[in-house]
Parts: sequence; C-alpha cells; structure tokens
Amino acid sequence: MKILIYTISLLIGNFVFSQEVLGEWKTIDDNTGIAKSIVEVYEQNGKIFGRIKKILREDKRDVRCVHCKGDQKNQKVEGMLILKDLSKDEDDYEDGSVTDPENGKIYDAKIWLNEDDPDVLMVRGYLSFLYRTQEWKRFHD
Repeated sequence: MKILIYTISLLIGNFVFSQEVLGEWKTIDDNTGIAKSIVEVYEQNGKIFGRIKKILREDKRDVRCVHCKGDQKNQKVEGMLILKDLSKDEDDYEDGSVTDPENGKIYDAKIWLNEDDPDVLMVRGYLSFLYRTQEWKRFHD
C-alpha cells in the first residue's frame, strides 16, 4: 500500500511540476536548431527570473556580453541573469525583461507553457508591436 501511495504521489508531483515554468530549460538556436544553453528559471520574491546555468558548447563557455550595457557589460554569459521580474498573469508571466546576450539588447518579456506540450516554454521578447518568440525545451538530466 505504501508503494502505491508513493507512486501516485510521485506521478502527481511530476505532473504538477511539468505544468510549471520553473526548472531547467534548453535554449535552441533560431537559425540552426541546435541547443545552446541550459537556463534555470526560478522564483524569487514572487517574481520569475532566469539565469544561464550552462553554455553547452565548451568553446563558448568563456564568452562575455561585450554588447551589454550597465552592470552586464563584459559579464560572462554563462551565469548571466537573462530573464528578470516576470509576474504571473493568468496563464503566462509578463511585465519583465529578457536580455539577448548575443547583441546585448534588453526586451520586454513574456513567457508561457505551450498549451499542446508543457515541456516547451515559449519565450517572447518584444519591443512595441515587434516581437520574436523562441521555444525552449524542458531539460531532463
């Protein structure tokens, strides 16, 4: 009986966790379709943040954000905070920002789970009515 309860609890826990934006996500290059990094999305003080936990190409791990401004200028991209201050709004998180470490630009941001596949995080950076949306894949060890 204990094993059955444990198994059901584990399955429910995995289902609930899989519905969340929190966790580790594999970023995918828009042009090549190749995985670039692992971003850890976490909650702090009721807001959602995301930090580049690992750059997947070993030869790119020491790359710095030379185009970034302010305190992110010349910061190592691996370890950089790229999603900031997103707030929950019904089915998504918005009113925060996302930094593109390749060009140093900061965009307004919105993230949500793909309704057809909760293992896909939709990440949208936008400026006024112009936007670009990426699909990040849930990372499983």
